[in-house]
Amino acid sequence: MRIVAGRSRIHRAGRALVPLAVLVVLLAAAQQAAAVLRVGLASAVENLDPRFATDAASTRVNRLLYARLVDFNERFEPIPALARWQRLSPRHYRFHLARPRRDFHDGTPLAAADVVATYRSVLDPQTGSPHRGSLHMVQRVEAPDADTVDFHLAAADALFPGRLAIGIVPGALLAAGHSFNTMPVGSGPFRFVAWPQAESVRIERLADGAEVEFQRVQKPDVRVLKLLRGELDLLQGDMPPELLAWVARRDEVRVLRRDGTTFAYLGFNLRDPVTADVRVRRAVAHALDREAIIRHLWAGNARPAAAVLGGDHWAGDPTLTGIAHDPDAARRLLAQAGYGAGKRLRLVYKTSTNPVRVRIATVIQDQLARVGIDAEIRTYDWGTFYGDIKAGNFQVFSLAWVGIKMPDIFRYIFHSQAMPPAGANRGRWSNAEADALIERAEGASDLAEQARLYRELQALALRELPYVPLWFEDQVAVLRTGIEGYTLSRDGDFDALIDARWQGGPAR
Repeated sequence: MRIVAGRSRIHRAGRALVPLAVLVVLLAAAQQAAAVLRVGLASAVENLDPRFATDAASTRVNRLLYARLVDFNERFEPIPALARWQRLSPRHYRFHLARPRRDFHDGTPLAAADVVATYRSVLDPQTGSPHRGSLHMVQRVEAPDADTVDFHLAAADALFPGRLAIGIVPGALLAAGHSFNTMPVGSGPFRFVAWPQAESVRIERLADGAEVEFQRVQKPDVRVLKLLRGELDLLQGDMPPELLAWVARRDEVRVLRRDGTTFAYLGFNLRDPVTADVRVRRAVAHALDREAIIRHLWAGNARPAAAVLGGDHWAGDPTLTGIAHDPDAARRLLAQAGYGAGKRLRLVYKTSTNPVRVRIATVIQDQLARVGIDAEIRTYDWGTFYGDIKAGNFQVFSLAWVGIKMPDIFRYIFHSQAMPPAGANRGRWSNAEADALIERAEGASDLAEQARLYRELQALALRELPYVPLWFEDQVAVLRTGIEGYTLSRDGDFDALIDARWQGGPAR
């Protein structure tokens, strides 16, 4: 009986211990979950290979995964990142890799050969990198030793260091045909963990093991509700002003704001017989009341734009003021183009299904209708929409350029040799004067002369209107309380996650 009783006591004790063990496991799981900072995105991450990524979400995440030779300061000037540089001659730049430096996430050391392999891949026409156009002046890339990279140029380029902001990938994996898009291997402050579904990417901070998960939640109201329920921790951008004003009154969150550089625009297909007519494009520009859209839809969280670069950029032009809202001028231009006497112009306007973008498109549709332009809005999921824009399958569309720092953007988006897939001249603008200005600016050795030529180019673009400049969007973030040390950058990147701390995470 004592044996039985003993077994009974042990059995009862065991039953008592089971809930405690379960509780410990659940608490551990809860603590682990709390260590994951969940970031809500309006658009999904599309590509984690820095040689190909062009969309905003991918570019921002790639900055955390991959190290690069050069970065920029607050004045948009290039500064050393992985390497410092010397200009040995107008056509010869030497980069010295810093020591110590972080290894690649697979444990292999990062060396000059990896830099050479990355840039040779981007420059190879067979690769099809959209960044190749901005490096057209590179004649050859060599590695004299493990810490040194030489770039030899076909022509002098005083801005050349600023072009080298592409993430570096391991040369051995490149040679083996590794898919960096699905399994990125970089040497940045975060490493890739998982891409469990198309709309969710998880990365881990090397310094302490804290994880960040980027989740695409298309509707802004759903993103906010998830934030308030604790299912998301951080939202940044793409939020209607009225929703932002409402959530800012909640005690469990705080709102950060600062001026941004995200350039919103209307783009045209210049191979379309209707939108190829500059009078049509100018009529559209005069029909738009940008100030009203900024005031009512953005609640003042934007600034009117006249060009891709703001007036505070060293190559920007503060004297450009954009196209004035002038409905009568729009009607006159339409009549000159053959759309008068009751004949209305019809356009197809493509945008994403993002509610903010749909709302903006709807207001623009109304403003165009008032001058005699019937715009049919067609909305698509981001992947389909972005694919159509890159393929030239559009008449009119709206998008935004984010994170612009270098005036080399002009070759990438305006030069006739930069049409996809060689670049992002998606409207297929072919203008000999624009090409010449870009090339002369790139060949100028004096920064003042470069700035003059780039300002002349922006004035030309404002006359010809391959884009209608709309506004520069402010950067806005909403954070749950408990996130510390997070700051906003002007271009909306996520670099602050490198040092930020969040409740329950290892950094606490």
